[in-house]
Amino acid sequence: MSIDEEVPVCMKTRKIKLILLLSTILLISFTSLNIFTSYIKMKKTVEESIANQSLEAAKSIASSIDVEAYKQFLDDPEKNDYYWQLRHYLNDARVKLGALFVYTLDIENPKVSKAMIMGLPSEVQGFDIGMDCTVPETQVQKAYNGETFTTDVIRDSKYGSYLTVGAPIKDETGEVIAYIGIDISADTLNGIKGKVIKDNLFIFIFNGALILIVIGSVFFLQRWYQKEVTKEVGATEDTYQAEIQTLITSVSSLRHDFTNHIQVLHGFLQLDKPDQAKQYLYSLSKEVQAIKSLKLNIDNPGLSILLQTKKLTAQNHNIDMDFSVSDDAFNKIKTTDLIKILSNLIDNAIDAANELPEEQRKINICCKVDDAQYEFRVTNTGPNIVEEGQIFKQGFSTKKPENGKIRGQGLFIVNDIVNKYDGQISIDSSKHLETTAIVTIPI
Repeated sequence: MSIDEEVPVCMKTRKIKLILLLSTILLISFTSLNIFTSYIKMKKTVEESIANQSLEAAKSIASSIDVEAYKQFLDDPEKNDYYWQLRHYLNDARVKLGALFVYTLDIENPKVSKAMIMGLPSEVQGFDIGMDCTVPETQVQKAYNGETFTTDVIRDSKYGSYLTVGAPIKDETGEVIAYIGIDISADTLNGIKGKVIKDNLFIFIFNGALILIVIGSVFFLQRWYQKEVTKEVGATEDTYQAEIQTLITSVSSLRHDFTNHIQVLHGFLQLDKPDQAKQYLYSLSKEVQAIKSLKLNIDNPGLSILLQTKKLTAQNHNIDMDFSVSDDAFNKIKTTDLIKILSNLIDNAIDAANELPEEQRKINICCKVDDAQYEFRVTNTGPNIVEEGQIFKQGFSTKKPENGKIRGQGLFIVNDIVNKYDGQISIDSSKHLETTAIVTIPI
């Protein structure tokens, strides 16, 4: 090798080293950021979970209050027999819940609340009827409007830090006459947070080990590449970069999925729901087996990933899905557009097939090419489409709105992309319980 040839090789090697160094720094930075955000999210999730549990407890206590007796107390608020009876009852609830305070609230206006009866032992003094509470104005406004409320952690110089929830006490007509308030000490919250973080320590250790494995893999590949670069610099450089990208993407995906699954399982166990945790593990096991069974030999990587993903979705819905894909990369159409077309068509097919009994659910996907055009055909069993002339209009859908989900966008998007390529789309729903969507794109 001449000196002139050696210089470009050295420059390429330095460039690769720089790319690897930057990739490593970015990987460490993003992984560290993920660990930090997971830590913050975990603490917030614990806080929200405890608040929701306490809110349910407040609702239960509110529903058990003798409304008529409490109304009489409000007419003449004094420490009578009913006052002490309810105080003991609320104190018993406070002890069982491990709460800082359990009490009744009077919401006179949208800004200030007053504590009427504090659930404390009879020997505890200093809590008078009608004393002002530290519930923030935002939550008082919700209570004034008859809604339940939860607060963030309140910093109080007298009682320390705590979180408050409230649920209304209603009479037979539905009118709110008072509120049940529950204060959860920040010490209790921190104790549970610490236990959760300790129980999830494995996640953080796993992420740290993952960084080391990836860094080790990167530098191992870098040394291997240095040996190969002298043989075929240009081709090997492209291959190496692709390998690095694939490695980082794969590891990031595995880490992300693993973290999510662990958090879900921990959530079930934290809520004392071992049966749901076992069921979730069983579902994961089935999903792993399903992934192992999918081996699609498709030239277009994006199309391959899409079809594998939709196959898994179909399996989860007990839909029999088959593919027929020509030996072609379909590179005359952008991969993003190809994915949008097929993803929307297949999603519609899955929704339609789901409306039939499991034994009748079938979807067939055909992607073929000839000298003149690409053809993508999606056939599914399901209810027939009546208003075929309206289906490509934005917002039109044969399905009912669900949980705020916007309907009627899929076929509109597909039609827009097909028009961009001067293609055609047609929907044939003439056969009984069978619909076929056909998209043709000229080459």
